[in-house]
Amino acid sequence: MIKNIVFDFGGVLVDWNPRYLYDGYFGDEQKSRWFIENICTGEWNVQMDAGRPFADCVAELSARHPEWADAIGIYRSRWIEMIGGEVEGTADVVRRLKAAGYGVYGLTNWSNETFPSMRDRYEVFSLLEGIVVSGDECLVKPDERIYRCLLDRYGLNAAESLFVDDNATNVAAARVVGMEGLRFESAAKLEQDLKGIYGLNI
Repeated sequence: MIKNIVFDFGGVLVDWNPRYLYDGYFGDEQKSRWFIENICTGEWNVQMDAGRPFADCVAELSARHPEWADAIGIYRSRWIEMIGGEVEGTADVVRRLKAAGYGVYGLTNWSNETFPSMRDRYEVFSLLEGIVVSGDECLVKPDERIYRCLLDRYGLNAAESLFVDDNATNVAAARVVGMEGLRFESAAKLEQDLKGIYGLNI
């Protein structure tokens, strides 16, 4: 029986996409896409998610690509512009779960430098009973240790816990540690699956 639901943040609770910043910065969607795929890549971003200081990562990447130094720098100074707001409907699902007595938690790959300002901006984070941020732990999903960190810290039984993420690899890793896993597509589909697959009363 599921008693706890654990939410990823980017793509589940909040809409994060570097193109929200860079499309406007460059004024050219193709250039923006190329920059994110080749300069400020997802692999580079993972370093900050894993706890490496932004200043070090920005300086190192700027030294390798001095012609892009200004654009690399705003990845930190204007990072909040990568947030497009809450993912529609998910916060309402969190509220209903909490009101129905289920435990609601968060497990995210996010820099510990930037997460605090995002947490203060969106009320949904205050609903969560516990949060594990990869940048604080120097561990990133899908490393099984970060799932165990969440379970151990909050005394959760893996078999009674369901992890929701938009990344299939991260969902699979949750299942390896004994949690249920559900890939997020939309708030409506999430609610349908919570009720239909897991029998949750919300």
